[in-house]
Amino acid sequence: MQKSQRCSFPSLSRRQFINGAASSVLGAHLVPSVAHALSSTSLSSNSPPAFQLVDPSESGIHWSHVAGLSSKMYLPETVGAGCAFLDYDNDGWMDIYLVNSGPCDFYKPSAPLRNALYRNNRDGTFTDVTEKAGVLGNAYGMGVAVGDYNGDGFPDLYVTQYPSSILYHNNGDGTFTDVTEKAGVSAHGWGTSAVWFDYDNDGRLDLFVCRFAEFNQAIDPYCGDRAAGLRYYCKPTSYKPMPSWLYHNNGDGTFTDVSRQTGIASTLGKAWGVVAADINNDGWIDLFIGNDTAPNALFANRGKGRFEDIGFQSGVAYSAFGVARSGMGVDAADFDQDGWLDLFVANVDHESYALYHNNKNETFDDASVGAGIHRATTSMSGWGLKFFDYNNDGNLDLLLCNGHPDLMIERHQQGTAYFEPMLLFENDGASWKNVSAQSGPVFSQKIAGRGLALGDFNNDGSVDVLVTTNNGAPLLLRNNAGRDNHWLGLRLVGSKANIDAIGAKVIYKAGPLIRHVTKVGGGSYLSSHDPRIVLGLGRNAQIDWIEIHWPNPSGKIERFKDLPIDRYVTVVEGQGSWK
Repeated sequence: MQKSQRCSFPSLSRRQFINGAASSVLGAHLVPSVAHALSSTSLSSNSPPAFQLVDPSESGIHWSHVAGLSSKMYLPETVGAGCAFLDYDNDGWMDIYLVNSGPCDFYKPSAPLRNALYRNNRDGTFTDVTEKAGVLGNAYGMGVAVGDYNGDGFPDLYVTQYPSSILYHNNGDGTFTDVTEKAGVSAHGWGTSAVWFDYDNDGRLDLFVCRFAEFNQAIDPYCGDRAAGLRYYCKPTSYKPMPSWLYHNNGDGTFTDVSRQTGIASTLGKAWGVVAADINNDGWIDLFIGNDTAPNALFANRGKGRFEDIGFQSGVAYSAFGVARSGMGVDAADFDQDGWLDLFVANVDHESYALYHNNKNETFDDASVGAGIHRATTSMSGWGLKFFDYNNDGNLDLLLCNGHPDLMIERHQQGTAYFEPMLLFENDGASWKNVSAQSGPVFSQKIAGRGLALGDFNNDGSVDVLVTTNNGAPLLLRNNAGRDNHWLGLRLVGSKANIDAIGAKVIYKAGPLIRHVTKVGGGSYLSSHDPRIVLGLGRNAQIDWIEIHWPNPSGKIERFKDLPIDRYVTVVEGQGSWK
């Protein structure tokens, strides 16, 4: 039977958490541990797993990340790198971009290293076109953000790096041009995640770039036991926090650094992940930043080019105990369908991840205990993550990739491992369930997970996953679960609104199912996602209508009926039709 009731999830205030009131909800909502699930649940030998690892011999992706691990243990060696799904040649099929390390002051590769762009051959295989496309990277790579900043219809690439980042303009002929200097977006320093979004509602995509901390080879501290000759990777507390960057799109191929005048630079942090989302429904897109051993930032966009960091008063800056955690990957989505975007941030081991429920007044409560996420993640360290409807039942689920940042952790801390499994939490419309154990052998595989990107590479409506590992090969996961339900895929193209439709809201009805989905900017860690939205319809064999709320400056609302199902369609703002 199709579930259509409004979701109801328990949420705990920080006071309730501290006082131990969590026990009132644990009985009904805590889920079994992975180990228990493994012993009580088994996959049917006749059906494919929900997620299936695609072998490189099948996909043609024979690339591996090289971290440049050294005895000096520079922190960038163990935190990268990111990945992206994008349709760089506009053929309707998702291609793949992978970020590698490269030359910098602390690392000189013995052999040339490069990023990788793989073109989708439309048959489940990919071809390496990096050299031809000209997107090799030129420094120690971190992440990637995809966005059509000049509105020409072709997605461009912003690759974050140390000691400076790079902007590749898509020429529309299968090649890219490095336009960093002309554009003025080099972001000198240690760039991590980045996101394209329209902060001032002028219809053009602006660029936010996370900066981790002050770092270079000359000032890198020594961490370990000098007398014993032991060296460890330094904890982030050893580094000085720094401001991130915000670049305003001037509309002529250039950008202006507006970090100071907008208030962004007034908050110092050690930023890993970012998501651009309107958390207060005021029509201005805000920014949620995961900071490592520094308070998380929630930049509320107040319009007129000003941001206010409300992380502290909103309840997302610190843990329930008033401690800054190790924020890494982040995301935003309305998981309980109350019309307000909720937040998620992954942390390091023994800190637990945080599921922040939106109270509709610019405050949030951490609902991770009642959802069972606290218990499942206490000993883990999380990086890439994303809310999405993996089985197309109309409810947003949650996928997490994990792995400790310290290669030496098992030598000096018991009960914690460097390689960790991924986790999948299914939202059934009333509660969360840890379904990792029954979702495929890949979830028993322990990895040094880092970046995570979503993308339907075979266009079957089941959203697939790409995961990067530190100093290892990426994992391409084929989604088999979404095929059990109906769906509709939307490619939204803004006209007056920004061309990528970041901030658009889609409300849809299919039988008794009524849902709304928001297209946020970025999310996860160092990664970028398929720009299309997949609407899960469950068992409903038709979609009654969809309503698109285009972001400002448009604000236009368009409703469509008689739409097909189980296929992708394109909707261009203001045309009143789909194709």
